[in-house]
Amino acid sequence: MHKNQISKEKSIRRAKTMTEAVISLVLLGVCAYFVKTGFDNAAKVDPSPYVDKSDISDTDPSSATVFDPDQVIYESRSVNTKDKFKGDLVLVNSEHQYFGGDEDLVSIIEMNNENERTCFTAVDSTYTILRHVYEPMAKMIQDFYDSYHNDTLIVYGSYRTTEFQRQLYEDELSQTGEEESTRVAKPGFSEHETGLAFDFTESVNHDYDGTGDFAWINANCFKYGFIVRYTSLKEKITKFRDEPWHFRYVGIPHAGYMVQNDLCLEEYIDLIRRHPYGEPLEFSDNNGQEYEVYFVESDDGAEKTTVPVPTGTRYDISGNNVDGFIVTVYKGQKPLVEETPTKTFEDTSEESTEETSEDSTGDGESYYDNEAYDDEQW
Repeated sequence: MHKNQISKEKSIRRAKTMTEAVISLVLLGVCAYFVKTGFDNAAKVDPSPYVDKSDISDTDPSSATVFDPDQVIYESRSVNTKDKFKGDLVLVNSEHQYFGGDEDLVSIIEMNNENERTCFTAVDSTYTILRHVYEPMAKMIQDFYDSYHNDTLIVYGSYRTTEFQRQLYEDELSQTGEEESTRVAKPGFSEHETGLAFDFTESVNHDYDGTGDFAWINANCFKYGFIVRYTSLKEKITKFRDEPWHFRYVGIPHAGYMVQNDLCLEEYIDLIRRHPYGEPLEFSDNNGQEYEVYFVESDDGAEKTTVPVPTGTRYDISGNNVDGFIVTVYKGQKPLVEETPTKTFEDTSEESTEETSEDSTGDGESYYDNEAYDDEQW
């Protein structure tokens, strides 16, 4: 190739390269200009007022609330308001009349024959007692007999009709000449009308005073759910003189607590009234069985009263014959009878009682659970 031609081609390539370099520089400058202009003209955006600007601290996993699988959940139970006059804890005295009827009574002698018990008897087959009270009474006497081989006990006072109580009261007044009696309750105001109480005598001296062999019964009756209802130390409260022969069924937890704390039934009812739902009276027996007992005021303006009760845990409901219901919770024990599920108590506490579930036992039923009898329970 000619020398001049080669030199011309080199010049063209050099010029082309220079042109491309200039164009590239121009493009870079334009881009840089637009980028700078964009930053300079960008508007400042204020933070959203809906963003929580407080400091967020690290959460300590150990401080978080842990679900307690043993926590008891309470639900509402609809009970007949009139049932406040029924139950093992009804208070019957000179100020509070018993409005009974339809008691489930059994003949003591017939039950003894049925169960082949010969260690005690009653005056005759007409002497009756509530069905669920017979077994703890008989078990107590049997244990007494097994310890002392004394078979002289006789039940001479048990359930009485109001008419029979009236006859006893009028006979007492005619003998004493007094206007009122401190030994015989007025008709309608006797514990014997409930079927929860009975009196002892014995076939040797016909005078049971709770001494000698019988001191064992008066000292241990609470283990079977009974209390000696009238003592000289509580006479100003009960309005009755000492009656070591008169026993009243209240249930094992309550009898044990009353004896341990030297309370008569009037004092115990008042104590429970000061422990409403959410603030229960808590105690345990010598076996470590724990109880919660609380009071629910009756809704006297309605046919039904809503009572909070634990789910999946054994409980009893008793009226106090005054102004409401007493709930006894046996902590850690399963229900004796399958319960009908209801709404939680918290969910229904503001609803009318008509919207709560009906009691699974039906109208007019009481809510008693028979208890186990353990001599070493308290």
